[in-house]
Amino acid sequence: MECCRRATPGTLLLFLAFLLLSSRTARSEEDPDGLWDAWGPWSECSRTCGGGASYSLRRCLSSKSCEGRNIRYRTCSNVDCPPEAGDFRAQQCSAHNDVKHHGQFYEWLPVSNDPDNPCSLKCQAKGTALVVELAPKVLDGTRCYTESLDMCISGLCQIVGCDHQLGSTVKEDNCGVCNGDGSTCRLVRGQYKSQLSATKCKTHRDGPLDLFIYPRLA
Repeated sequence: MECCRRATPGTLLLFLAFLLLSSRTARSEEDPDGLWDAWGPWSECSRTCGGGASYSLRRCLSSKSCEGRNIRYRTCSNVDCPPEAGDFRAQQCSAHNDVKHHGQFYEWLPVSNDPDNPCSLKCQAKGTALVVELAPKVLDGTRCYTESLDMCISGLCQIVGCDHQLGSTVKEDNCGVCNGDGSTCRLVRGQYKSQLSATKCKTHRDGPLDLFIYPRLA
């Protein structure tokens, strides 16, 4: 008895028709008027670690303008970089160290947390007060602010939640759990007294203490 049979021409036609219908159905869910082509494949990630961005494009099939975006983004490479990798914004500033600025070489350091334009590459010449915008846009995946997951994409600061999703407003609770309810640790309030080691000048300071106690893992 044969273990398999060759597909007939009719079966192949039905299979191709199914694929075409599936593609149109997927496209119609987002574009009911059929003016857009299907979304293309995702690009390579802009970073290999530390959180980057990838994009996908689609083509307008109408002779008129199509409503909506022709590009979409998603996060990628959401794993911590090794310590020796250094700061991503700092890497972009140092890339200009071998380029003369007004006839002189400088060692450039990153200027972070710019409230007016967090996604421009502003750098400061080491040992001077000189601050220069070396590029209008940082590379995709650069953090907008040092203490935030929000990232710059195409020169704009995009919100990123603790779940590493674009547009997500999910945050960590006081216990450090993403979208948690604060039930995995308890808060202990009291007084603390700090003291330096015996090899240094001993000083004491009293003050309030907020200490989060985490349950011990088995």
